[in-house]
Amino acid sequence: MAAPRSEAAVLRVTRSLVLPLEELHWSFSPSGGPGGQHANKASTRAEVRFDVAGSPSLGPRQRARLLERLGPTVRAAAAEERSQHRNRELALERLRSRLAGALAVERPRVPTAPTAGARIRRLEAKRRQAARKRQRGPVRDDEG
Repeated sequence: MAAPRSEAAVLRVTRSLVLPLEELHWSFSPSGGPGGQHANKASTRAEVRFDVAGSPSLGPRQRARLLERLGPTVRAAAAEERSQHRNRELALERLRSRLAGALAVERPRVPTAPTAGARIRRLEAKRRQAARKRQRGPVRDDEG
């Protein structure tokens, strides 16, 4: 029997999707932009990639939905912080939110009928407009 995974070794995307960190591929490079010795030498920019097409952790529906919305590979990068560790955390959070957003199912809109008050207000507004337009007619010279 396999040992249960610790929370540190997985990325919890949704209640139904937990990805082992072994399925994620990391790459590091120097952050762009100006900087001194630290920025020029340290590889603090973190990029994480997830292979949607080849992941054994995804169910068929999840895989189909992610492939349709995000493609076969999902990437997330972070270079804002000076620390590689913090950029790793940011990149993981971005990947998690992209996957969760793509898996979210929007509930279809159920059209509702107008309330009785809304119907009455609409008809009253139509009556007021009709009266206003009737008053705009040409001036008749009946009193003459």
